[in-house]
Amino acid sequence: MGLFDKIKNEFIDIIEWTDSSNDTMVWRFPRYQNEIKMGAKLTVRESQVAIFVNEGQMADEYKPGMFELQTQNMPIMTTLRGWKYGFNSPFKAEVYFVNTKQFTNQKWGTKNPIMLRDSEFGPVRIRAFGSYALRVKDAKTFLKEIAGTDNHFTTDEITDQLRNLVITRFTDAVGESKIPILDLASNYDELSKFVQTKIAPEFEELGIEITKLLIENISLPPEVEAALDKRSSMGIIGNLGAYTQFQAANSMEKAAENGNGMMGAGVGMGMGFGVGSQMGNMFQQNQFNPNQNQNPNTPPPPPPAMQYFIAVNGQQTGPFTDQVMMQMVQQGSLTKESLVWKNGMAAWAAADQVAELSKLFSAVPPPLPPPL
Repeated sequence: MGLFDKIKNEFIDIIEWTDSSNDTMVWRFPRYQNEIKMGAKLTVRESQVAIFVNEGQMADEYKPGMFELQTQNMPIMTTLRGWKYGFNSPFKAEVYFVNTKQFTNQKWGTKNPIMLRDSEFGPVRIRAFGSYALRVKDAKTFLKEIAGTDNHFTTDEITDQLRNLVITRFTDAVGESKIPILDLASNYDELSKFVQTKIAPEFEELGIEITKLLIENISLPPEVEAALDKRSSMGIIGNLGAYTQFQAANSMEKAAENGNGMMGAGVGMGMGFGVGSQMGNMFQQNQFNPNQNQNPNTPPPPPPAMQYFIAVNGQQTGPFTDQVMMQMVQQGSLTKESLVWKNGMAAWAAADQVAELSKLFSAVPPPLPPPL
C-alpha cells in the first residue's frame, strides 16, 4: 500500500446508515480514529435524523436528504471549532443516526393486580394489558435524555421505563373514571385516548411521542370471574322454581327408564310427583327466603295419604291410595281375601284383617238376591 492510499484510508468520505433491524433507535457511525474529510457525503434516509457531536456537545442536525459537508451547512460545528470561511481540513466528530419511524406493538401489562373500589362489587382487583406505538419526536432531546453515548440503542433498553409510565397513568385513569367494572369493556376506546393524552407530556420530556395506545383486556381474579359466571347462569335460568320442577320431571323420566316394567314406572312416577309436590310447596311457602317465618295461624299441611300394595297372581301391584282401594272394592277386584301390605306392616295380610281396609267392605252393600 502506497503512502497516498494510506493517507486516503484515514479519511471518511461517505457517512450513511442502512438499518436492517426493527428495534434500533440510535446508531453511532463507526469512525474510530478516522477523520471526516471536509466535503464528505452525508446521506440521511427517510425516518432518520443525523446529529453531529463535537467533543461531547451536540452540534448540527440533519433531516432526510444528501449533504456535502462544508462549513456553509455546518454552522454549529463551524462555531464550536472556530473554523474560518473556506476551511477544508479533515475533522473529528461523532455522528449519531436517530431512527424516527414508529415502533409498533410495544407491550404493556400490570405485573401485580390493581386495587379499585367499584360501585357495585366494592373493593376489587383487576389486571390489564395492551400495546402501544411510539416514535422519536425530538432527536436531540432523546439523545441527551435517554440514549447518551450508547453506540447501539434499542427499544428493549427503554420499554421497561415506558411501560411503568403507562401502567401508572392507566391506574389513575381507571380510578378517576369511576366506570363500573362490568362497563369497562364498552369504554376501552375512551380509556385508551384518555391515558394517551395524559401520558403525552411525560413522553415528550424524553423526546418521544406515543402515537397509539390500546387496551386489549381488563380482567378480574379467577375466583371473582367464577362467581360472576354463576350469577350469569342464575340470570339465564330465570324462574328457579320452574327450573327445579323441570329437573324433577327429568329425574322421574330417567327413573322410569332405569326401572323394570310397571314397577319401574310406578317408582319413577312416585319420585317425580313426590319431588315436584315437595319442591312446589317449598317455593310457594318460602319463595327462597330462609328468614321468612311461618304464619302461626296457618294450619299445617294435611298428612300424606296412606298407600297400599296388592298381590295379584303372585305379583306386587301398587301403591294405591284409599280412594283407589274403595273403587276396587266396589268393582270387586279387591276382596276380603286379597293380600295387601303397607308401610309399617310386618308381613302381607288379608284385606279384611287391616283395620283401615275392613271398613271399606262394610260400606259396600251386599249382592242383590236372585230374582223370584
